[in-house]
Amino acid sequence: MKVLVMITTETSKTNALRVAKLLLQNKLAACVSVKQIFSIYEWDSDIEETKEFEITIKSKPEFRENLIDFLHKISSYDVPQIIYKEYHSEMKYYEWLNMTI
Repeated sequence: MKVLVMITTETSKTNALRVAKLLLQNKLAACVSVKQIFSIYEWDSDIEETKEFEITIKSKPEFRENLIDFLHKISSYDVPQIIYKEYHSEMKYYEWLNMTI
C-alpha cells in the first residue's frame, strides 16, 4: 500500500494552480496541494531570494517517470525541483487514491 509523494515548485500561484489542474485532468495525480513558500538558493553564482509556490503531488508509484516527464515539459523553471518519495499509506486513503487515478 504505497503512494508516491512528489514535490515541485512554480514561480507564481497562477502557474502552480495550472500545473495542479493539468495533473488532475491528465489523471497523473489523485490530489495536489499548493502552498506559498519563500526560498533562498544559488543560481548563476548569485544568491536568490524569492517567493515560490510548492506543489505536493499524491500519486501512484508507477506514475513516477510519467510525472517527471510531464513536469519537465510544463515547468516555468529551466531546472525544476522534482523530488519524490514513496510512503506507506493507510488503507482507506490508498483505496481512494487508486480509484481516483
